[in-house]
Amino acid sequence: MRALAILTQRNEGAFLLEWLAHHRVVGFTDFLVFSNDCQDGSDLMLDRLEQMGELTHLRNLPPYDKAGIQFSALKTAASHPLLREVDWILPLDIDEFVNIHLGDRSLSALLAALPQATAITLTWRLFGNAGAIVHEDRPVTERFTRAAPAVMHWPWRASMFKTLYRNDGIYAKPGIHRPRAPDPARLEQARWFDGEGRALPQRYRRAGLFSAFGQSNHQLAQINHYPLGAMQDFVLKADRGRAVHAGQRLGLDYWVERNFNSDEDRSVLALAPRVQAERDRLMADADLAGLHRAAVAWRHSRFAELMRDEDMRALMGRLMMAPPSRALSKQEAAPLLAHAVAAQKAQAGRQDG
Repeated sequence: MRALAILTQRNEGAFLLEWLAHHRVVGFTDFLVFSNDCQDGSDLMLDRLEQMGELTHLRNLPPYDKAGIQFSALKTAASHPLLREVDWILPLDIDEFVNIHLGDRSLSALLAALPQATAITLTWRLFGNAGAIVHEDRPVTERFTRAAPAVMHWPWRASMFKTLYRNDGIYAKPGIHRPRAPDPARLEQARWFDGEGRALPQRYRRAGLFSAFGQSNHQLAQINHYPLGAMQDFVLKADRGRAVHAGQRLGLDYWVERNFNSDEDRSVLALAPRVQAERDRLMADADLAGLHRAAVAWRHSRFAELMRDEDMRALMGRLMMAPPSRALSKQEAAPLLAHAVAAQKAQAGRQDG
């Protein structure tokens, strides 16, 4: 069984080796990685990893699709030869880590538990900042273990998923959250299941980006989503800009909707010894290790540069003063939910095709 992870990244070389090592241990066999106008040398890291036979690297060059840089990369991916060779596909971001709770915590264990599935929705579990200020060259999965509750009623982003799907021709193109371009003649063959092993309604065959609110969605598998990191890392993320909505700047609103720290979830660390061994194997290459250290150093120097800018200093100040976010109860969220569900359906419909 060959499973492909598709990644787009910009200036995130400090996190690249952990992400790659983790997903190699989980069971992904192939990696198609796009780099976008990098200043931290992460494109050179990817070149070296390609030379080592670890992944396939493409530079995602402009002009970009109006839907965004990431969407442009996935359009290119749709026609890449790798997509004719692999059995399963999952597009991911570098702050997303697949976390499987079955058996040896591998893709094989998940697929064995859901043998009828042609698509499995892996719902985000949001991991907060937990007060970290300075970037450290430590595994993200070990440093950030405080998360949102397993059951969330708001914000709607807490219920977003990524889709692991069988590359059997029912869908012709990968999408950011779900596969695209379904074949109408074969769509009835699609079998969608969620991260609790529940069969999903037929409407998910064509549309949908969210799991249901107010229930657990992670019993079998989840996406550990680390959208914030240390405060310094978030400032760099704001400087980089959004991969999907390029015209939108990241600010305190983005932070508040994701900075949940009420619960502890260390389940992903069951893989930590194997991930560390894989990362050590990669770092044994002197060229790659040097590029990694350079990417870490770039983060510190770039942050120092950004602190000369008043807007960025103000953002850093707001982050340091903002309290952790509080999950809303069902009653508190009720005035928001009906409108959110309607918006979700409309947005999901635009993702189809």
